[in-house]
Parts: sequence; C-alpha cells; structure tokens
Amino acid sequence: MSDSALPLLRDVFGHAAFRGEQEAIVNRVTAGGDALVLMPTGGGKSLCYQLPALLRAGTAIVVSPLIALMQDQVDALRQLGVRATFLNSTLSSNDAMGVEQALLAGDLDLLYVAPERLLTPRFLALLDQAQVALFAIDEAHCVSQWGHDFRPEYRQLTVLHERWPQVPRIALTATADAPTQREIAERLQLQDARHFVSSFDRPNIRYAVEAKDGGPRQLMEVIDRHRGASGIVYCMSRRKVEATAEALREQGIDALPYHAGLAAEMRAEHQRRFLREDGVVMVATIAFGMGIDKPDVRFVAHMDLPKSMEGYYQETGRAGRDGDPSEAWLCFGMGDAALLQRMIENSDAPDERKRVEHRKLDALLGYCESTACRRQSLLAYFGEHYPQPCGNCDNCLSPAASIDGTEIARKALSCVYRTGQRFGAGHVIDVLRGSDNARVRQLGHDTLSTHGIGQDLDARQWRSVFRQLMAAGLLESDLDGHGSLRLGASSGPLLRGETTLSLRVDAPRKAARRERSNRTGASAPAILADDAQQRFDALRAWRGDSARSQNIPAYVIFHDATLREIAVHAPADLNALAQVNGVGAAKLARYGDALLEVLSAAG
Repeated sequence: MSDSALPLLRDVFGHAAFRGEQEAIVNRVTAGGDALVLMPTGGGKSLCYQLPALLRAGTAIVVSPLIALMQDQVDALRQLGVRATFLNSTLSSNDAMGVEQALLAGDLDLLYVAPERLLTPRFLALLDQAQVALFAIDEAHCVSQWGHDFRPEYRQLTVLHERWPQVPRIALTATADAPTQREIAERLQLQDARHFVSSFDRPNIRYAVEAKDGGPRQLMEVIDRHRGASGIVYCMSRRKVEATAEALREQGIDALPYHAGLAAEMRAEHQRRFLREDGVVMVATIAFGMGIDKPDVRFVAHMDLPKSMEGYYQETGRAGRDGDPSEAWLCFGMGDAALLQRMIENSDAPDERKRVEHRKLDALLGYCESTACRRQSLLAYFGEHYPQPCGNCDNCLSPAASIDGTEIARKALSCVYRTGQRFGAGHVIDVLRGSDNARVRQLGHDTLSTHGIGQDLDARQWRSVFRQLMAAGLLESDLDGHGSLRLGASSGPLLRGETTLSLRVDAPRKAARRERSNRTGASAPAILADDAQQRFDALRAWRGDSARSQNIPAYVIFHDATLREIAVHAPADLNALAQVNGVGAAKLARYGDALLEVLSAAG
C-alpha cells in the first residue's frame, strides 16, 4: 500500500518519508480498516486521513469541532492542489448548495463538517447519495464526559458505524489518558479499531513552572525571551485576560484579548490577526485554542493554574508545532488551587465526576511542586516511560534543592490546627512568623504556642511550604468558599512522627533581565549564517506579501522550517527546489519561479 502512498506524499505534501506511525496508519485506513490515533500536536495527525482520502475513491468526511480549524485545514489543502472545502454556518445558502452539489458529483477529496451539521437528517440523507471514502473524527477526546473539551454531539457519532459499516473510520486526538482512550473506543464503537499511540513527548518544548511572585513582571521576562514572536497567554478569568492584554500593550507588545464575553465578531477578528500576522500575543481563557494550527507559536504561558494535566498538555502543545525550540511556562499560586477546588465543588456535576476532577487537579499540583524532571512527570501521567531526565526543563537545568521538611511541615500543620482551621495561608504565616499585627492580636493568636515558631523562614518560603503541603494532601482548602485551610486526611501520621516529608527549596529569584538573553539558547531556532539569514528574511517578506494578497495565513504557503531549508541550500533551479521538504508539486508550480527570483535578488 505504501508504494502508492509514497509518491503522493512526495508530490502533494512535499515530504520524502513518513514520520513515526504515519505509514502504518495510512495503510490501515486506505485498506478499509478503522483506527484510533493518539499523536502529539505537531506530529502529523492530519496527514493520517488526508492521504487515505486521496488514495480511496470518494470523498473523505472530516468531523471537526471548530469553524476556524476547518478554514485553516482547507486553506492549507487548497495550496497543495487538493479539492477540499467545508460546510458550516459561515457559508451562504447558495454556497452551501454548491458544496452539496460538488459532494454528490464526486468533485471533492475532503469535506469538513461540524458534528452538529453532520447529525442533521438533511446531511445524513445527502451522505446516503454520495460516495464516502472514509470518516475522520478529529479532536476525538471531545467524546469523553470526563475530558476538558466535552461535546455531547460527539456521543451521537456512532451513527457513522451503524449507517455505513463498510466505510472506514479514523478517530484522532493529541490528548487522552488511558481511561479516555477506552471511552473514545467505546463511545464511537471503535472496539475493533487498531490503536496507534505515538509518544506524547514534544522534545522541542522547554517546560518551566514558577510560583507567583509578581506575575506580570514574571510574564514580561518570558515574553522578552521571545520578543517579536507569536505566543499565547492563558488566564483563568475574563477580567484577568483584559487586564493582562492591556498591561502587555503598555509594554509595547501587540497583545489581543480573547474570551467568551467578547462579541463574536471581535473574537473572530482577533483570531484572524493571531493566525495571519507575525508577533501577535493572544491573551485568552481556555475558550481559545483547540485546533489552532499556527506552527510558529514560540511560547505558551499560563498565568494561572490549568484545570488538569490533560488541559495543560493540550494548551502547551500549541507551542512549537513547527518543531523549532519553544517554551511552556506556568505561573501558579496556592489561591489558584483553592479556587479550582471550589469551582469543582460548586458545580452541578455528579459526585463521581467531582472526584475525578479533584484527582486530576491533585495530579497537576503534584507536577507543579515536583523536583523531578518535568517531562518524565508529564509523560508518566499519560502512561509513558521516559528513560532519563530530559535536560530541557527547569528542574533539569536548574535543579531545586530538597530538604527534610518534616519538622517544618509539623509546624505549619500545628499552626493551622491551633488557629482553628478557619484561616487562609496568609494569616497562618503571620502567626508562624510571630507577627504582631492588629488581626493577630485581636484573635488572640499572639498567645498560641505556635506564634513565632517559624521565624527562620520568610513569608515567600512559607508560601512554598503551604503549596507543597496542599499538593501532598496534607492540607486541604475549605470548599465552602472561604479559602481557609484545614488538615488533610494524611496529616495525622506526619504529626505523630510516623512519616517524614521532603520539601523543595526554591532558589531566590534573580533580578529581571529585560534583554533578549535567551534567543540563542534552547528557546530559539538555530542561528543562520549571515548570507542564509539574508535569504531567509527575504523569503519571509515575500511569503508575507503573498499571504496578504491571498488573504490566508503566511504559514499555509510555507512553514518557517521550509523557508529556512531553502535559505540554507539556496537551490539554483526548480529541480533542486523540488527536493526541499515541504515543497510539493502544486506549490512548486505556483511559487517555484517566484522563490528562485527572491533567492537571486537576495544574493
């Protein structure tokens, strides 16, 4: 089967070879078999159904949850000369009718459609009259009620197997732990599908976690490492999104807000600018991001704690889709954990789901406070063993020291108990450090045996201790909405001296450096020689002009990696240009002469 797939891979997509499991997946689906594919963002999932769509007779129906993702995929495929389009609410009735007629006439290779439209009687009847090559269910984790992007319509996609059992199906996602994988297979009736699970590792991403200590200033240090690059900043609330975007604009950053409270037209315009312009920083709630194909996002920053490891992995995965070095930075505080715990408890979810969400949050807190390699911890959550420390995360590059924190923990727990388990960390720390403020005196806490027993640590160090005690389950936040701390179920053995505890010791923060000090390190693409850099800059300028004239994102024409390879090798003719990864036949015909002219002019 791959004998026929390889020429198409080269001629259409411009790739000389498959990556990882791609070839086996393509062969499976092309031969008519079902497949469940777990592959990290940027791993080439789309090719796993796009290539079989060209190899099988008929039209591939791609179920996609977002209009923006459909538009992005269709723009890219049309650049490759593939007959692709979408059917969604952005089309006029006449345009929609034209798409339906093209489907019936067999004039489409791929048709993208949202699950809501696919499930309508009209569209199902239309498919009965068409020749369907395959069904591709993208973002398949949306089927899971325990997942972070649950879409109830995905549950009804069993109709595909029931109505067209002879048509192969491929379900794809970048994020699914073992229970979610089982649920996808069960809910979509893919029990007989072959599972293809690629490594979840994204080696080009550097992971870092910091405790909140002047969050906006910390964020600017991240952005300064990537000046002029595109990035995403996630915040928990709409208000914080607006405030953060405004603060960044005051610092000269082209920052745009994105959240569900904005008018739909403004959200669409901000997303369009982010996708099509260089150097835009999107400040957003989690309402933004699923399916974003922009390859050159150089950093993803979390100003608040995400809801789960799955959400964290999905969101950080939007960095570095092009394979170039990128950064995933998370800034969190104990208040984040308390707020998320209250949100879980105050939700209308059944108790079973609340327990699952609490476990997911506990796993994320443990990741944040861990002294182990971030990559090892992250991959272990998804059931993958990473054999050695990665050397590309904060804990590997600047290992945090750990100490026997048993006595420190006992002091903290005792003080929580002595103060009545009715106060937040701030007040308990005041008591531990012997504060003589009015509130401590008014409550009589200056007379407690724990008053002043923690003067050997400063307030910042104590905040780190309390975060770690929460992450370890030794302390819990009051879930009635007051944010006070109480002893956890596992605190007894520690207080009785039956167990010990190690605590991480965070290094003191260094003074902020506002120059682009890390642009030549692991967070920046490889430096080109002067002549190659000149060609690369000229090629990017040409690409930008071409994209604007066609009203499409620049990366849809060529990724930076392709332009960089062209700049380095400076092909002298079309035959040499055709050997560059990412230059297929359609793009060679459309852009080849122009590329050679740009190279010639750049010298």
